[in-house]
Amino acid sequence: MANNTGQTLLALLTGAAIGAGIGILYAPEKGSKTRKNISKSAEKAQKQLAKQLKETTATLSSKASAARLSFEEKLDDTISSASYKADDVLKALEEKLEELRKQNSKLQKK
Repeated sequence: MANNTGQTLLALLTGAAIGAGIGILYAPEKGSKTRKNISKSAEKAQKQLAKQLKETTATLSSKASAARLSFEEKLDDTISSASYKADDVLKALEEKLEELRKQNSKLQKK
């Protein structure tokens, strides 16, 4: 996404620069009028660039937020799963310990 946006912005700026250059070379008007047209074109390109930057920033921000939420959900699931597994391991160890205590008790009675 960011790569496509960068390419789009580069294409926009390149197109504006080429257009301005061709406009200067083939301008049938006076220099002052040509400069005014170039200035207007530059302002238009600047506004388009600002708009594209704002849209890109909003898009990236929303995607980052969604990714963060997804990561948090996966982390919670992993922690929950690990907790259940730890409980199962502890239960098994407690059962084994109780079994060993019973065996020890039997051996001490003999």
